[in-house]
Amino acid sequence: MRKLENSELDRKSIEDFKKSDKTPLIIVLDDIRSLHNIGSVFRTSDAFLVEKIILCGITATPPNKEIHKTALGATETVAWEHHENVLEVIENLKKETIMTLAIEQVESSVFLQDFKVVKNQKYALIFGNEVYGVAQEAVAICDGCIEIPQLGTKHSLNIAVSAGIVVWDLFQKLNWPSVD
Repeated sequence: MRKLENSELDRKSIEDFKKSDKTPLIIVLDDIRSLHNIGSVFRTSDAFLVEKIILCGITATPPNKEIHKTALGATETVAWEHHENVLEVIENLKKETIMTLAIEQVESSVFLQDFKVVKNQKYALIFGNEVYGVAQEAVAICDGCIEIPQLGTKHSLNIAVSAGIVVWDLFQKLNWPSVD
């Protein structure tokens, strides 16, 4: 077994990425404090051809040297926009018939492994602040909530780790593109 060289990985150019069919996922980051977490979510979004990232509230925006450290150029490929108010963002997404899902521990949440995707449905995944999570007001207006089951002593996962887990799971379930 031999480790592949970067030149053997057949990665897309920035132009090819922008022209590619995207996975029908929008990531909403609300009040994320860590610039490294933001960069990591950009990099994950690039890996799975996420349609767009919406940065809300105090979440920093590119260009930013600290975001770039973990994004490694993904801020140039993944479409993004910034809005002050996450509640307005969620309402606008719902008007576009995009299913809004808070990634949070709440009453009546659906465990990630039990969440069933609907083909041809676009999803917006709302991730909240590293300490407080998704704001209750945002949870209340979302179409649903997905919870990542956890069995240890900690109450939560890092936002970038959570985004990676949820995006990978939904990417597989949507089978977009096929990963046979």
